[in-house]
Amino acid sequence: MRKEPFGENSIIHVFNRGNRKQKIVNDEGDRWHFLQMLFYFNDKFAPTNTFRTLKELLRLDLNSRLIWPDEWSTRENLVKIIAFCLRDNHFHLILQEIKEGGVTKFMQKLGVGMTNYFNTKHKETGRLFQGSYKARLVDTDNYLKYLSVYIQVKNVLESYPGGVENALLNFNDAYQFALDYKYGSLGAQIFKNLETNKIIDNKILTDFFENDEYKNFARDCLSRVSFDESQSKLIVEIKSQQLVEI
Repeated sequence: MRKEPFGENSIIHVFNRGNRKQKIVNDEGDRWHFLQMLFYFNDKFAPTNTFRTLKELLRLDLNSRLIWPDEWSTRENLVKIIAFCLRDNHFHLILQEIKEGGVTKFMQKLGVGMTNYFNTKHKETGRLFQGSYKARLVDTDNYLKYLSVYIQVKNVLESYPGGVENALLNFNDAYQFALDYKYGSLGAQIFKNLETNKIIDNKILTDFFENDEYKNFARDCLSRVSFDESQSKLIVEIKSQQLVEI
């Protein structure tokens, strides 16, 4: 098992992208299956034939509902999923390790599951991802707050008409665009009646912000924060024009 330089209760930014930057999802079915894997693979005792059972139980609701059948063992999560975002050729997760080796086990299940599903469905072979997932320790509250905006808001707004620059000029509309994006966790942070509420533990982030504070914080971040993905460091430009690594 891969040995990570963090332990229980650590918060980690995990990300990976497609091999040679290829797509890791091709359609809405692939994207929903990613959400299913986040939910069903986050369990210490994985049921056998998970998706075969779900097809029989959910039928037409297979691509719209997340349930935990009564006949399965009680869920025992491997990690807390704090935030996520899926794009066509990469994904980002913020995870909290709640069991020793939980992040490693969860990410192994997710990586193998996504590869097998994609190759079987699309008649492909070989690697789906460019390599092992990248994991970076999130060691301060500020880092976590800024990182959450990068994952939940900026990543989504890169596909907003005109990109992030135009999103800043039309921020109310752009923020709603990010809230409505089904394959990111922002909507589940704010609303209580989404299926994706079942995937994330939103208490950690919502404890930092009240009412519209997160929206205002996100607007401020997008105007002054860049992100060096190669180092997984948030670079915040402060008023003195100095650069501070968080």
